[in-house]
Amino acid sequence: MSTSLDSGPPPQAPATALRQRLAELRGPSAAPHPLDARALAALAANPGCKRRALLDGAGVDKAALARALGAPAAFGQSQFAFMRGNAFEARVKADGGTELLRLLGVADPQAARVPDLTAAGPQGRAARTALALREATAAGGWTLLDHPMLALQVAGSPAYLEPDAVVVHPDGRWTVVEIKSFPMIDGSADAAKVGAAARQAAVYVLALERVAALTEGAEVGHAVLLVCPKDFSNLPAASVVDVRKQLSVTRRQLARLTRVEEIAAALPEGVGFDVESCSAGELTASVEAVPSAYAPECLSACELAFHCRDRARAEGAVESLGRAVRGELGGLTAVGDVLSAARGESGDPADPAVAALRRAAALRFEAMAASGALESGGVVACPG
Repeated sequence: MSTSLDSGPPPQAPATALRQRLAELRGPSAAPHPLDARALAALAANPGCKRRALLDGAGVDKAALARALGAPAAFGQSQFAFMRGNAFEARVKADGGTELLRLLGVADPQAARVPDLTAAGPQGRAARTALALREATAAGGWTLLDHPMLALQVAGSPAYLEPDAVVVHPDGRWTVVEIKSFPMIDGSADAAKVGAAARQAAVYVLALERVAALTEGAEVGHAVLLVCPKDFSNLPAASVVDVRKQLSVTRRQLARLTRVEEIAAALPEGVGFDVESCSAGELTASVEAVPSAYAPECLSACELAFHCRDRARAEGAVESLGRAVRGELGGLTAVGDVLSAARGESGDPADPAVAALRRAAALRFEAMAASGALESGGVVACPG
């Protein structure tokens, strides 16, 4: 499928064939699980994982798949946090977004336009949003788009994204608004949470740029407005977050993703992810037929992380120790090979990774000997 903005609609036959293939993988009775900005941010953070690219592209419900594999995800937003977030967002957007527009410095929030973005289906809503953005830019006033729908091509498959809000400035600039329920205490919020919000907002900015490229006089701002509760109250406070770095990383990582149709074409016969009709053994075989790229960071971003971690540990893969460790070990890809090299039983001494491992093992042996740990039973073979 074409990702060009001006190349016209893609050929219908290949697109139809791809949709049919993805529907077969997902299962005839399963509705496609939509991609959102959180999933895209996680997908962009691990572009080498063909497993996640295929499952997300096919719309497979990874949480249901993980449960069927016996490794359910242990993370997610609680119902209380979900309700609190919705209540805070409703307060921020009350009275036509008056408070939100004041946070942006609008002198007369009541004069801002709030167009109706209702349409049939995600494609209709995305088209309606694009039209509203063009009209607002041409009008030259303040416009608030509440929960607009944006479209983005990801690995050859369309993804529909719904930011909290987008504000159109009189000068034609578009600003993404992210509303979060974590507190902003003394003007600052938790750095990890702000970083996650910035990565999510960068996906929205990337999708908006596709629309802005076709809109005369439009410019997407790289500074997003993050709105959070002030201190421990329910009053909104705002902070401007520059997402240029996150945008650059997201754009580069998404561009590196293998196209979904290429991954699907390489699958053996009989692969399917229909949790309703396939047994646990069949699902396991299907999942293992798609290469993965596990890292500990997946535990907070992917529903299949526990399954992939168990497999990585069983295979002794050094990826289970983290990307940084994997990068330092060079050609040593198995934990057994690493330990053997550290003990001097294998490996090329001229290899910097092998030399570093042996030096570290020797230092550990000396430290344990000096502390008396060896005499107390903590015997470790000293390398060569």
